[in-house]
Amino acid sequence: MSRPLRRQDAPPIPVRELTAVSADGSRIHVELHGPEGAPAVLLAHGWTCNTHFWAAQIRDLAADHRVIAYDQRGHGGSPQGGVAGYSTNALADDLEAVLAATLAPGEKAVLAGHSMGGMTLMAASRRAGLREHAAAVLLCSTGSSRLLAESLVLPLRAGALRTRLTRAVLGARAPLGPVTPWSKKILRYATMGAGSAPERVDLCARIVHACPRRARVAWGNVLAELDIEAGVRELRAPTAVIAGTDDRLTPPVHARAVAAALPQGLGLTELTGIGHMTPVEAPEVVTAKIRELVAEYVAVAGMGKEEAA
Repeated sequence: MSRPLRRQDAPPIPVRELTAVSADGSRIHVELHGPEGAPAVLLAHGWTCNTHFWAAQIRDLAADHRVIAYDQRGHGGSPQGGVAGYSTNALADDLEAVLAATLAPGEKAVLAGHSMGGMTLMAASRRAGLREHAAAVLLCSTGSSRLLAESLVLPLRAGALRTRLTRAVLGARAPLGPVTPWSKKILRYATMGAGSAPERVDLCARIVHACPRRARVAWGNVLAELDIEAGVRELRAPTAVIAGTDDRLTPPVHARAVAAALPQGLGLTELTGIGHMTPVEAPEVVTAKIRELVAEYVAVAGMGKEEAA
């Protein structure tokens, strides 16, 4: 049995909630935190997660930022997908809908995405909405292609067998079941660094196990075929990349390739001993990077260097 949530683990309470309507009619749950008029930050979570995954960042940033967090379709408070179903185009559509619903025309924000959330930003790189609103981008623990071939979740030699078995894992229809000590061990092995604190493993397990099976399977199949390398080359906002050296789901080879292909890359930060869940495993580092991007690209862009000094 998993333990009750501690106060510091409980999801932050939003100032306001709203629904953004995507291109195919899908309804996307959006949460707003922090004061109106403050510099804006948008957070896009990854596969099998939800807005609660960003709890540490929201608590810190909402003191002096307007934080926008949303549930990817089929996750959290966002229902299953509409007629467009599940695809990288749907990810981009949903992001554009959230940006249009929460930011004024021309308003700039730092956009941060973890795992599939980072893929969302890369998939939307040529979209007018992203180009209008992205002052800077942070990509955490993500990749643009070859996810099956490079995955290290299964301790097998690279090759066709490992790729086929990894595909089967991503698309597995078996229910995850309740959070147990055994399931937390599996999740930590697959997604987190060996030294991850038990309370952080427990938090991630609660979030992942809450993901509806249909969405988990559908998005797993999308990730198995992912190829958005062209989107990386079109992501023209200043972009920083963070990766954990012990990430088995999207090993650092992905982050290095993305960082090398970005038109306005701000460099790659590799976190020693950290796994795939960087915003939870290394919350201070991720939050500090977001603050750094806001200070450099939102405040300066909005006020001018003389006023920001």
